Amino acid sequence: MSTEALARLAGERLAGLAGERVDHRFKGLPPDADGLTVGELTAQRRNLFRAGDGFTTPVLALSAERLAHNLALMETYTARHGLAFAPHGKTSMAPQLFHRQLAHGAWGITLAVPHQVRVARAFGVRRVFLANELVDASALRWIAAELAADPEFRFVCYVDSVRGVELMDAALRGAARPVDVVVELGAGEGARTGVRTGAEAAAVADAVAGTGTLRLVGVAGYEAQVPDASPERVRQWLERLVGLAVEFDGAGRFAGADTIVVSAGGSEWFDAVADVFAGVPRLSLPVLRLLRSGAYVSHDDVHYDRLTPFNRVPEEGALEPAFRLWAQVVSRPSPTEAFVNAGKRDAAYDLDLPVAHVVRRDGTERPAAGIEVSALSDQHLWLRTAPGADVETGDWIGFGLSHPCTVFDKWQLIPVAEADGTVVDYVRTFF
Repeated sequence: MSTEALARLAGERLAGLAGERVDHRFKGLPPDADGLTVGELTAQRRNLFRAGDGFTTPVLALSAERLAHNLALMETYTARHGLAFAPHGKTSMAPQLFHRQLAHGAWGITLAVPHQVRVARAFGVRRVFLANELVDASALRWIAAELAADPEFRFVCYVDSVRGVELMDAALRGAARPVDVVVELGAGEGARTGVRTGAEAAAVADAVAGTGTLRLVGVAGYEAQVPDASPERVRQWLERLVGLAVEFDGAGRFAGADTIVVSAGGSEWFDAVADVFAGVPRLSLPVLRLLRSGAYVSHDDVHYDRLTPFNRVPEEGALEPAFRLWAQVVSRPSPTEAFVNAGKRDAAYDLDLPVAHVVRRDGTERPAAGIEVSALSDQHLWLRTAPGADVETGDWIGFGLSHPCTVFDKWQLIPVAEADGTVVDYVRTFF
């Protein structure tokens, strides 16, 4: 299939999301919308809070305004700092958001496992950075076929061992194009994947050079794994990463590449990445300084709200939490307790508990004063209520959530709502 045909097919699939029928698969949507297409439901501009419009609790919504703000802010930030941007798509696994990120200047999309790459490719993503090792023979053969079918497809992945290189080489024999790889530098002892020493890095690079199936194009890693991470420790590791790129370039290890990739950057330390990458010296080839932060697209109300680099550089802007989980009080068994009909199936809980923000009753909204989430069951949030807390059975409570990566994966079709509750879009996820 030609490049043009592949692009046309991907475009049809993206547009086709609006043609999917609404039914029992999608939580929180109006029961009377069954049988409508997503596009037809969107055109009705139903309101989350208007009783006749039929949304049921629990329902997760994305703020249209805050989503747009976050997309624009990171576009501006990366451009200001001379960074290419490949936001981590595992956060949302939402092709509609991938394309909005690309429209806001992203170089490509970062992913973690082969299934995620297949989703991105099905919806026309042309540049993929796989922030992981890939040694699965079937997946590698599929990647080789994608590269052969589409000359404009660029794929880069990690390598961190000679054994891994050997497995990749064996799976890729006969491939039409080499697979681009970057040596992953581990963040230290006790951290996650990646080579630990310069000698190990050189051995992996030599192994790549000994194949005809792989091409070494850079170095990469993940600074949030630095043990006891602090600004100083993170900077030291980033400087070590840049030093490895300089060393490899001086030794001619990037022969055959057209750019040198230097990549890092989760959602906690991208300010340090921007600072250190600004000091990458002139190398023999153009340098792609690639940032990979992904949680920014929705941000959150606890974990990343506390750790975002914008707290350290407020003059550069601020991300806004775009998620709100709406659930209904179904039981008020005592003056100090209340229970709502959302739980572990609906809300992330791996890092922090949800936070009660607002209460809605009879069309009015007020702060959720004196209401605290104390625990989660599968389908209940346990609320501890202070004396005098105004909470009644039937109230809707809006919760902020922590860790977007484990929020998105609980919802297949997410309403995007304006500030007054009018739903203007629906985001489809593929986990």
